Amino acid sequence: MAEEQIRSKMSIRGHPIHPMLIHFPVAALIGLIGADIGFLLTDDYFWARLGLWLAGIGAIGGWLSGLIGMLDLIIVAQIRSLITAWCHGMLAVMMLSLATLNWLLRVNGADVAIEPWGLYLSLLTGLVISLTSLLGGQLVYDHAVGVSPEKMAERRENL
Repeated sequence: MAEEQIRSKMSIRGHPIHPMLIHFPVAALIGLIGADIGFLLTDDYFWARLGLWLAGIGAIGGWLSGLIGMLDLIIVAQIRSLITAWCHGMLAVMMLSLATLNWLLRVNGADVAIEPWGLYLSLLTGLVISLTSLLGGQLVYDHAVGVSPEKMAERRENL
């Protein structure tokens, strides 16, 4: 367990930006799995079009959030010294590469790209999101990255 607070430099009034932004692209990329399955079950173009949008939002939003996280990794020496942070970052880059490829495959034919590669990429991206999120959670809960001083005081009292 962390003994000291690791402050994010990429924050607004003490609130880290990366965790604020990451929920939207993660939700989009997880929703993409459902949209792909919806298209395969119904053959309704609505699901393919939705998948195109979800893939784009997930990829672009993920890269934006990832850029903020990467800046914290580079700027903050305490974060840089954590193996968990580097593993989280490397998995995030792999996941975003998969998400970007998935989106680019859909741009010129949203429905054509789904079977089989779009669905495979969506499922693989979902798996990598799970692993990346696990490591992100460890950074917050085990290493107290970005945890406020008030929460750190609560942690010390509860130990």
